Amino acid sequence: MNTAGTIDRPLTHDPEKQAPMKPSTSEPAGSATEDVTTTGANDSRQNRTREMQLIPEALARAHMHERLREAEEQRQAVRLIAARRMQRRAERASRRARRALAMAVMQ
Repeated sequence: MNTAGTIDRPLTHDPEKQAPMKPSTSEPAGSATEDVTTTGANDSRQNRTREMQLIPEALARAHMHERLREAEEQRQAVRLIAARRMQRRAERASRRARRALAMAVMQ
């Protein structure tokens, strides 16, 4: 089976045995697309590398921010529960005091 290789699966990985690169027939000669210079490619590659190195740090910062937000929500919930508990306790004490006052007035 003598099938021509594709870009994804070349017949050989040896550059000397591969077919030479030919100019694209889909683009006319002198088209508006400029050739990318190697320095531009290296700069963008360098920026990408720097950005990719910072991704774990950004992820860690996002996770930390999320954990802090969750902790603050948890603290607010705990404070609300404690406030409701104290309010019920105060209402019970107020009812006891009214009852005691009513009993004292009755006698």
